[in-house]
Amino acid sequence: MENRVLLAFCLILFLFILFQGPLLGALFLGFLLFSGYALCQGIPLPQVLAMAWKGVQGVRTIFLVFLLIGMLTGVWRSSGTIPYLVVLSAHFIHPAYFLLLAFLSNCLISFLLGSSFATAATMGVITMKIGLNLGIPPLYTGGAILSGVYFGDRMSPVSTSAMLISVLTNTDIYRNIRNMARSALVPFLCTCAVYLLLGFRSASGTLPAEDGLHSLAALYTFSPWLLLPAFSILLCSFLRIPIRYNMVISICLAALLTLLIQNMSPGEMLETMIWGYRSPLPELGPMINGGGMVSMLRVGAIVCLSASYAGIFDGTGLLDGLKEKFLELARHWGEAPAITLAALFTSLIACNQSFSIILTHQLCRAFHLSPEKLALALEDTTVVLSPLVPWSIACAVVLDSTGSPKSSVFLACYLYLIPLWGLVRARRKK
Repeated sequence: MENRVLLAFCLILFLFILFQGPLLGALFLGFLLFSGYALCQGIPLPQVLAMAWKGVQGVRTIFLVFLLIGMLTGVWRSSGTIPYLVVLSAHFIHPAYFLLLAFLSNCLISFLLGSSFATAATMGVITMKIGLNLGIPPLYTGGAILSGVYFGDRMSPVSTSAMLISVLTNTDIYRNIRNMARSALVPFLCTCAVYLLLGFRSASGTLPAEDGLHSLAALYTFSPWLLLPAFSILLCSFLRIPIRYNMVISICLAALLTLLIQNMSPGEMLETMIWGYRSPLPELGPMINGGGMVSMLRVGAIVCLSASYAGIFDGTGLLDGLKEKFLELARHWGEAPAITLAALFTSLIACNQSFSIILTHQLCRAFHLSPEKLALALEDTTVVLSPLVPWSIACAVVLDSTGSPKSSVFLACYLYLIPLWGLVRARRKK
């Protein structure tokens, strides 16, 4: 019966993908399905709800962080920090090394923002426009953007995925980032080499120095002071200040800049923190609109529903058959291949990075790994494999917002090299 329930859930996800329905709707139907399975097992409804609530309780600390991230991304937009970073990065892009610099600039912005979607909507859009003017195939530019935006999504201290894994594994996020930096060094250098070689292709256009960038300059008053909120994130991370206080400091600095440099009223600034930033220039809306606490409600709801699944799975043993299969695989081939296959499996069916992370953690937490090693394994597999699945929102949103073709996933080298290098490292250690 367990297999039929899981197949029914996969069918629900497939139908929602096919008809482009909301993922939250599919997850809610999944909650009803798994709850119904628990009731069929003879578990009373109050106990089923208690199991679901137990799963949510396991990740409750992350919801405050989500709200802080929403405030941070909103006020960074209103203060001009994000546009100023985009303008500065775009000026360093040189035609001869375009793909390498496109990758690196998206890496930088995504590390500071901790959001692949926000990076794609800002730096990703700019680099795609520059690439088109230079005659660079969108296939190449899209691959560099997809790789770059998930560099920071994987290992930024303000990344929702990094925070979720830290909470699930009960590990310190700064120690996780240090471990991720070590494991990513070789894939990062190899990715740079690939994009450098691809970038030597001839470019027939010229840099659009005036396109889009001057519009941002007309909307904001730019000043080096606008870098303070980003600098504070880096400094507080270096000093290992708890991530909540780290973000609060950056939010306060960005709020002051919004009031003093951009001359926004306190009421408008508070609205930005709650509802997100809205550009007074409609043509710049797709590039800089967004953020705010409300923008994180959808992510929070996805994590909440996914975590409730975890509680029901634990209470009913619904995933015990799958867990045993991956445990057997781990005994024969090692933990690294087993976790990679589990992450690939969940990425293909979950359609969402957060749900995939929680499912993979459920399947692999019984492996004989320390919490830090399990956290690194999840970061090196699930976080980077989800964006390679074309029907996952982790991939589709980035490609659609930047105008990249679907085939760009084939040139997202960094996302392939991270799990492959993890397998090589595990093989060498064994």
